[in-house]
Amino acid sequence: MYIKANDTCPPFYWYLVSTTDNRSGLPPPGTANGGVPPPRLPDVTPTRLAIVFNRPYPCTYLYNGDMTTLRSTVLSPGHIYPGHPEEPRRFTLLDRMPVSAIENLEAAPASLDEIALVHEPAMIEAVRLASQTGPAIIDYAPTYVTPTSFEDALLAAGATLALTRAVVHKEAENAFALVRPPGHHAEPERAMGFCLFNNVAIAARAALAEGLDRVMIVDFDAHHGNGTQAAFWHDERVAYFSSHQGNIYPGTGWIEETPHARGRIVNAPLPAYAGDAAMARLLETVIHPMAERFWPEMILVSAGYDAHWNDPLTTLGFTTDGYFAVSQALVGLAKEFCEGRIVFALEGGYDPHNVANGAAAAFAALTGQPSRPALVDGSGLGNGDANPHPEPDIEARIHKIRQFHGLE
Repeated sequence: MYIKANDTCPPFYWYLVSTTDNRSGLPPPGTANGGVPPPRLPDVTPTRLAIVFNRPYPCTYLYNGDMTTLRSTVLSPGHIYPGHPEEPRRFTLLDRMPVSAIENLEAAPASLDEIALVHEPAMIEAVRLASQTGPAIIDYAPTYVTPTSFEDALLAAGATLALTRAVVHKEAENAFALVRPPGHHAEPERAMGFCLFNNVAIAARAALAEGLDRVMIVDFDAHHGNGTQAAFWHDERVAYFSSHQGNIYPGTGWIEETPHARGRIVNAPLPAYAGDAAMARLLETVIHPMAERFWPEMILVSAGYDAHWNDPLTTLGFTTDGYFAVSQALVGLAKEFCEGRIVFALEGGYDPHNVANGAAAAFAALTGQPSRPALVDGSGLGNGDANPHPEPDIEARIHKIRQFHGLE
């Protein structure tokens, strides 16, 4: 395989290999004008392959023998409603993420039986019928459907499922499902909060069906994941932690909301402008003790980038540095308790720069990079992406959480 001289690769050689399946119909760049040969490959047998970039040659891979990170992207271009913030534009800057050594996994739709691992058959049918007659608003959030929404939601769930199963079976070390529509508000009996099917909850049930005994879900979206909480309200095989802004949609997620599941379903409602420092303290004083008590075999992450300080819908105070820190900490937690098994799935985040920067930070953590990559071009956030608001002190809140859940 060759690198084209006018390609946008970094200014050094990658070791590359290509399949013989050239669907583009174009000659390989080594036989065309401008081909540049790479250095001779070392005499090693690679154990893994990963997609580096999307080019006219879709089967171009980089050797990655030490770690395998998978991704799957479900754009759902037909799932769009005029003026609604949950739209395909959220993904417009993902192709600018400065990441490499990530293998792409093509998504397949989840089956209705797989969706029914979490959702009632009547609810599934209601979403299907509403989608057929869309576009329409189906709840006050507002949540919408279009003629493609049912299939789009099946594909988003299917991508998250496929990545989860790959990690469960050690076919990959970790993964990130960049999918929409999101899922964590969808309850077993109703779609809500921009969410149709609960991608992470379905993946957790599938992981249990594949033979795991305990799964832990960490949700750092700015909104409480009421749907995920409801799905596992009485399921002691799943632990759930949510940090979120208090006093906003959906109005759930209070500290004392789960007296029947102390230490297993833990909510951390945060005041406005709480961000990186608050999350660092929660990781140390709440999330890690939860994991020590529960000892999960896999961690699933509901990754919402609407907790960023300039998200248009919320007023928390996370930065891209903070997203890298929490991602790195969760990857470390997975290595400590779960043999490295961890899968991220996208939830909210309504500024395309924050989605791309946050996802790139997560990929850096998943692939073992020591720091986050540069911010995507045009972010306008400045060096360091600093939160312009002072963070509130949340120590009293942490004490209350630890006391209620017996984590002291």
